[in-house]
Amino acid sequence: MPDNNPPSEEIEDILKSSKTIAVVGLSDKPERDSYRVAQYLKEKGFRVIPVNPARSEILGEKCYPDLTSVPEKIDIVDIFRTVDAIPGIVDEAIRVGAKTVWMQLGLAHRESAEKARQAGLRVVQGKCTKIEHTRITGAGSGITFNVQ
Repeated sequence: MPDNNPPSEEIEDILKSSKTIAVVGLSDKPERDSYRVAQYLKEKGFRVIPVNPARSEILGEKCYPDLTSVPEKIDIVDIFRTVDAIPGIVDEAIRVGAKTVWMQLGLAHRESAEKARQAGLRVVQGKCTKIEHTRITGAGSGITFNVQ
């Protein structure tokens, strides 16, 4: 999987210094991991921006078709899409000036990660924002995921 994630201290800094997380591929189905993670992040005080062209609203928030349609500053782009979608998402993240690209569990794309780093973004691959947040804060010990 990923061979050059930032150290734990930097991941902690990313989460503690971020306020706005655009969740790309957020599902409106409560049983999906993307929904559970986004719901958790919202409950913990993050501004969650759903990015899904097939929906108009998720978790009570307006949904956007892509990152370039989001009218506000994005700290973290949290990716819940297939690996083949990552290059385009990273290009958009760079274009909108996001600070961090975060590829969820099971996701990594070496070329896109390097491109994001070259553009000045921080990159996390193959890790879950919810799991990392609970590890750092000790919150939410009842983690349940539908990993299939």
